[in-house]
Amino acid sequence: MNPLEAILSGQPVVILDGALATELEARGCNLDDPLWSAKVLLEAPERIAAVHADYFAAGADVAITASYQASLPGLMRRGLNAEDALALIGRSVTLAVEVRDAFWRQPANRVGRSRPLVAGSVGPYGAYLADGSEYRGDYDLSEDELVDFHRPRMAALVAAGADLLACETLPCLAEARALARLLDEFPGTWAWFSFSARDGAHVCHGEPLADCAALLDGHPQVAAVGVNCTAPVFVPDLIRAVRSATAKPIVVYPNSGESYDPEARTWRNGSRRTAFADAAPDWYAAGARIIGGCCRTTPADIAALACWARSVRREE
Repeated sequence: MNPLEAILSGQPVVILDGALATELEARGCNLDDPLWSAKVLLEAPERIAAVHADYFAAGADVAITASYQASLPGLMRRGLNAEDALALIGRSVTLAVEVRDAFWRQPANRVGRSRPLVAGSVGPYGAYLADGSEYRGDYDLSEDELVDFHRPRMAALVAAGADLLACETLPCLAEARALARLLDEFPGTWAWFSFSARDGAHVCHGEPLADCAALLDGHPQVAAVGVNCTAPVFVPDLIRAVRSATAKPIVVYPNSGESYDPEARTWRNGSRRTAFADAAPDWYAAGARIIGGCCRTTPADIAALACWARSVRREE
């Protein structure tokens, strides 16, 4: 059974966690590195474990692993051999699972909650390039080459025991098509697909989001479709675009509303921050049922979302 729908059978909303990388930076980690948060997975995994623990305590039903930028070629470029690189990718799952299981062993944490899931992050090819390509999708790769790039990491995440996969921040239809093809190689594995969008109707490369959702609608292993790392102001229209093309659950986890400069690798001053608990009712009304946060969101944002979700449950 779709693990997200299993949770939704008992509650109206699934709450995802929030940002990992920017939360690590806020706690003093230096991520000025092509590996981004995977650098901390390599050097100080206990810091990642602490962030996972804080999101579970805040009310997250799903933790997303620190494998977004942990690709096989990226880790081998750092000096790891293939075996060690794949083991590190798998460690991103076992780390989150260990934190989840420790959290769930406490009886007080089970009250009124479903057992949280661990989603293995499958970041886009552009994240490996570390040049902002995940916000453009202008890859010089064929679909077959994209399948080959993603296969080792997906295999490692599945083998390590991820409850499902998060194919996230996808900027283009071609990469979604490649990942959907690859998912066929892992029977019994579920994945959500979420896209980065440039406006209220189009993914970053320019294809209509509705076309991307339509592509995935018939795939039996696709657990949900939606958007992430996108400005919150666009989210209601994007949800409606997804709803026009699929009946699958809709996932949204936008960024904080601040603007990222991929060349300078900084967040622009003066940009508007969104209060997620204020925006979530509109996203829910539009059709989103899996809601969380991406860059620059915090455990406090997720706690506010979880509080709002409990109020929805009381009303229903």
